[in-house]
Amino acid sequence: MTTFLWMTLPYVAFTSFVLGHIWRYRNDQFGWTTRSSQIYESRLLRMGSPLFHFGMLGVFFGHVIGVLIPESWTAAIGISDHMYHLFSVSAGSVAGLAVITGIGILMYRRLTVPAVRKATTTNDKFMYFLLAGALITGLLNTMGSNLLWGTYNYRETVSPWFRSLFTSSPQPELMVGTPWTFQAHGLFVLALVAVWPYTRLVHMFSAPVGYLVRPYVVYRSKEIAGPDKRRYSRAWEAPVTPERWR
Repeated sequence: MTTFLWMTLPYVAFTSFVLGHIWRYRNDQFGWTTRSSQIYESRLLRMGSPLFHFGMLGVFFGHVIGVLIPESWTAAIGISDHMYHLFSVSAGSVAGLAVITGIGILMYRRLTVPAVRKATTTNDKFMYFLLAGALITGLLNTMGSNLLWGTYNYRETVSPWFRSLFTSSPQPELMVGTPWTFQAHGLFVLALVAVWPYTRLVHMFSAPVGYLVRPYVVYRSKEIAGPDKRRYSRAWEAPVTPERWR
């Protein structure tokens, strides 16, 4: 069971994440969207969306520092365990609370606004469940394991386990005996990673990069012949031919 949960499942999730995005891009580019519901309601969206998205940036970079960077590296540059945990708890709690508040507002919006609720698919509901589970268990890890029921140094178990998955010697045994909140968080995240390509979360990999290199849109005034000298003619009028510019 240890091998299945902490070695087999991660590789299944990673494979689904990579191949799923390739499949989605090749077969469903028109569906590669957030399916925005702003047209139905915007007040709650303006409140919840920035909290969620900016909070997620903090959560992401916090995981990069805490999971991908070994403890020995931060110690080598003079960051003590006490200093690291102080920063982790303070910054992580702020980012986590922002994300939880944001997703709470967005879920409340989907439940209470009839038009938005009708536009919510079963796929969306499942995605929100996994996302909420990952965020809640993550906040429990940040605040609970450091403030409420003692300190747990996940950088000695969870972080090495995750990094080992990208080596030739995975170490699933490192997750044995870790607090249940860390194990639940890991399973929620793996499930979310596995279904990511098949949900609206694919929009995270969309960026208007083409705007940086596309040609300029050139506007030219149009000559109006005849008695009608209005600046803007009707849309169905014949376009100006090159001969008329000569």
